[in-house]
Amino acid sequence: MLPTIVFEGREYSPAWLQQNIARVQAGLTELGCREGDTVAAMLRNSPQYVAVVLACRLGGFYLASVNWHFKTHEARHILVDSEARALFIHDDLVGQVQDGFPSDLAVVVVASGRPVERPGKPAVSFEAFGDGSPPMPSRQLINHGAITYTSGTTGVPKGVKRTAPPPELRNQMIEGMYRVTETVYGDGSDLVAYLSAPIYHSAPMTYVQHFARLGARIVLERSFDPAHALALMARERVTHAYLVPTMYRRLLTLDEAERKRHDLSSLRHVASTGSPCPPAVKRAMIAWLGPVINEAYGSSEASYTTFINSLEWLERPGSAGRQLPNATVRILDADGSPLPPNTVGLIYVRQHSNTDFTYINKPQARRDVEREGLVTLGDMGYFDEEGYLFICDRQADMVISGGVNIYPAEIEAVLQSMPGIADCAVFGIPDPEYGEALGAAVQTAEGFTLSASDVQSWIRDRMANFKVPRLVEFHEALPREETGKIFKRKLKQPHWDGLGRSI
Repeated sequence: MLPTIVFEGREYSPAWLQQNIARVQAGLTELGCREGDTVAAMLRNSPQYVAVVLACRLGGFYLASVNWHFKTHEARHILVDSEARALFIHDDLVGQVQDGFPSDLAVVVVASGRPVERPGKPAVSFEAFGDGSPPMPSRQLINHGAITYTSGTTGVPKGVKRTAPPPELRNQMIEGMYRVTETVYGDGSDLVAYLSAPIYHSAPMTYVQHFARLGARIVLERSFDPAHALALMARERVTHAYLVPTMYRRLLTLDEAERKRHDLSSLRHVASTGSPCPPAVKRAMIAWLGPVINEAYGSSEASYTTFINSLEWLERPGSAGRQLPNATVRILDADGSPLPPNTVGLIYVRQHSNTDFTYINKPQARRDVEREGLVTLGDMGYFDEEGYLFICDRQADMVISGGVNIYPAEIEAVLQSMPGIADCAVFGIPDPEYGEALGAAVQTAEGFTLSASDVQSWIRDRMANFKVPRLVEFHEALPREETGKIFKRKLKQPHWDGLGRSI
């Protein structure tokens, strides 16, 4: 089944989608792409993006999504590391990354009415790509899936790439994942699913594929605006929605009369993933919309492993839920021994309905996160006596701002190349809307004078805007541990004191 897509006042039928899926697959085949090859996309939310996602899923291609905010060196790393054969990109984004295009990369430009000048092969428009090419030979659903790039404490982005399921377990694993996504995202009949979160993230991409498989009506937005979202969900009689805590906060800032003016009684299931939701925010959303707010804990590496609905959460505020079908979740100490209830340790997980993964070109990094078949991303937490998971903190320094993972070491590497900076540290500070924002502590070199705007401009010229610290502090010397490592906790703590939380 294929969905109907509603986008910017226009409907895109299943027939339109089928035609574009077939054309994309034919064009990739003519380029020489084979099953298991990688295709990249640097696109804003759009029907064309959905067509590319489904063409790759149904055609057995890996899809590496590039955040459309990225600049040249950020995009080039993904294109080179993933060995992408082709890139689908919106026309107005080409200029910010084209200097990083590998010479043999095929470029397909979406919504372009003009040629794009670049060395090597000329770009082709999305509408012309694959037109007249022989159709791709039919093949079984392989569903290699997406390649998601996620950094670690080194700041070097790692590509999470899944292996294909063994033929003898293929159907069993696919059905298992269907059960997981039906729990996390919802199912049923007469489905109308709302999505404004960017598809380049793994959860929204999975959300699109889930409701496409169910033949839903997908109400897709380019970006999120709270007032417009309410009006659209009411008009379209949306039954399912994907929202993250940042969106909750923005919705709750609307005047109560404005919120009540829109009839959202059709909503049956709101899915939230990606970052912890403050209890007060979640409680307010449940009070407003009823017990339709659902939360899942997962990652690109491990998929979804726990889930909790509204009624369970109201009884256990702050919990991330219990294990999903076919999931294993363990709390282990530093030696790998299981810990009893209410004892904090490292969270190790595995979703057995999903295939194993590798980090592209980083085998040691993959080995480092595994213990006896389970993996950890450095999250700390505990189980209560009834098996409900509570997440306490992150072992690593990753910052989650508005559901987006940001990795300080990557930003620190750019800052350390700036003349006048002797040392620096980037960390998370509280933000009332996004949960966390970025703060930077800078130690200037002798003889230099810098301003906060100087530091911010240096980063903005080299990285996506969301990686620019909101706050820049200057220090004569940064606090260090005896090992020489910067003591980030001492830099962070003054900003979090009195809030009752540290992420």
